Amino acid sequence: MDDYEDDEENMWEGGHDGGDSPEEDEEDEEEKLAAQQECLELFSCKDYIMEPGVFSTLKRFLQAGGSPEKVVEMLSDNYTAVAQTVNLLAEWLIQAGVDIKIVQEMVENHLKTMIMKHFDPKKADSIFTDEGETPSWLAEMIEFPTWRELFYKLAEEYPDCLMLNFTVKLISDAGYQGEITSVSTACHQIEVFSRVLRTSITGMLEGGEETITKNLPEFTKMVCHGEHTYLYSQVLMHILAQEIKGGSNIRRLCQELQKSAQAREMDVTPITLALSGAAAYPRACQALSSMLSRNALNPADITILYKMYMEMNPPPVDLIRVPTFLELLIDALFKPLSRVNPEHKPKYIFVLSYAASVTEVYKKGQRKSINKDELKPTTQALERVQSLCAENKSSSELISDINTLFLNIKFPVIAFGVLRWVDYTVSDSSYFKLNTDQTPLHLVLIDEIVTNHVLLHQPALDLFVRVFESSFEDLEVLFRLELKKAVLDRMVHLFSRGFVIPVVTYIKNCLDKQDTDISLIRHFVTELRRNGNTPVWHAKEPSLLNGHECQV
Repeated sequence: MDDYEDDEENMWEGGHDGGDSPEEDEEDEEEKLAAQQECLELFSCKDYIMEPGVFSTLKRFLQAGGSPEKVVEMLSDNYTAVAQTVNLLAEWLIQAGVDIKIVQEMVENHLKTMIMKHFDPKKADSIFTDEGETPSWLAEMIEFPTWRELFYKLAEEYPDCLMLNFTVKLISDAGYQGEITSVSTACHQIEVFSRVLRTSITGMLEGGEETITKNLPEFTKMVCHGEHTYLYSQVLMHILAQEIKGGSNIRRLCQELQKSAQAREMDVTPITLALSGAAAYPRACQALSSMLSRNALNPADITILYKMYMEMNPPPVDLIRVPTFLELLIDALFKPLSRVNPEHKPKYIFVLSYAASVTEVYKKGQRKSINKDELKPTTQALERVQSLCAENKSSSELISDINTLFLNIKFPVIAFGVLRWVDYTVSDSSYFKLNTDQTPLHLVLIDEIVTNHVLLHQPALDLFVRVFESSFEDLEVLFRLELKKAVLDRMVHLFSRGFVIPVVTYIKNCLDKQDTDISLIRHFVTELRRNGNTPVWHAKEPSLLNGHECQV
């Protein structure tokens, strides 16, 4: 307050001492008149007395020979007391019994709406030009979540605003980088992006599967903002994936990013192959690049890979452990009515089996040994099951082959293929019309998959949910209810194998939305109590590739 009083005294003194000297040039006089006019325009603004720059404007006006009386008159006439009126109304609401937090949110939300509506990036950038340093009010604002959220929204809408870009960096420096994952502006600042990337990866690794599922959409959106952010993130995580501790989780994130980038129609195949070491094997690299770029398999390219992996010194197995490539192989072998030339089918099966079963030991970056003990059993099992699935048999016809299916489903890659095959089969609109069994055999197969493979619990639940939520308009009402009860029985079994929270959460959502027949909810609860099984908790489970780290 003392500083303000001193400033005022200096202003008034400047105003009285500013008499015109007859020796002053005419140009100086014009500059003073122009300065006065600019200041008068500012004084004529509503509530200008509340602006932070009012004292500097006053000083400039008085030093230019302006009249103090004119200043007082203009500031008084244009004082509407908007801020004070808001404070008064807020106090009245509180005295009337409204909770102080509700009043505060009401004022803040309205203020945020007005700022979003009238924000001018040019005026915002002029703040730094005029003041020459970070305004003190800006440092205070970023301490509150409400105003940080406002800056994030503004930064998304005005990505070229220097003031907002600086504020995002200021927020990151203050330790709030975990909130910036959805702000595209952060992707243009390497320091901010690196900090946000590190915080996001650490949070997902420490939080487990639930945290990954929750944060993955925003994380992939940030990383896939552009090719530069994608390349930077993938190279960094590829190096981290070499670590023994947590390396497999990082590799999973790399694969999720690749999948998301392809969904956004980004051509990331060259980056994927470069990081997998494909450059040392140009023929294999060219074959994979051709198939991944077109998102379709080619018998000629598959033949090249087949011959190379049949050699005594084959390329690294990681080269063909690209999730997109494995998905294409699974679809080619297990999708009903898939057209694969019988002459080339053994090559498809061999390449998939090799990716799923072969392990390699590396020391100091050099491959020391290749373990192919599981290759032959996996190939033979895959041939048997694939031939059964390709025949497109009905449930009654499959009964004679049920032992073969159950025996070979223990192979993770075959279990995934069978699950995909069942998904395609039951998704056919005519399947349940022609199938009169109360519990279709295809759904029973999923019980065996769920029993043997924890990592397939979520895909199995997703399949059950799709079947359960299907309308089945062509079926009779009673048969429709019995079918949905059979699906709920499968969910009960899934619950008994340790997949508790997701199953219960889905049933609770059905109850809350009130779009499910209450008799079905009652059936689920009854069967759950009657089943009486204690959920089997699995602390450890090999991945879909016979204990290896690639996620199909």
